[in-house]
Amino acid sequence: MNKKFVLTPTAKDDLRDILYDLAEDSPNAALGLQEKFYDGFSALGRSPGIGHYHDELLSRKHRFWNLYPYVVVYVWEAKPIQVVSVIHGVRDLATILALREGID
Repeated sequence: MNKKFVLTPTAKDDLRDILYDLAEDSPNAALGLQEKFYDGFSALGRSPGIGHYHDELLSRKHRFWNLYPYVVVYVWEAKPIQVVSVIHGVRDLATILALREGID
């Protein structure tokens, strides 16, 4: 089976932080959310282009897709797609993305 997505090191760190934080209160909820993320990443890989652009934040090679309160940023034309960031939607996306090296 071909892999449908890859997580960049930054996305892995984002996901780890989100899941560890949730696991402090509810390990089962963290496992459930992890499954939802991976199911969502696989769906993006099967249908690249899901989501929307944010021209004011990043180039059009990036798409933004919401999963619950989280924003998944991915390079949609890559094969497999590259998940580059997973950020809580209440955070300042512009500032966070501007500070991250390698995301343009």
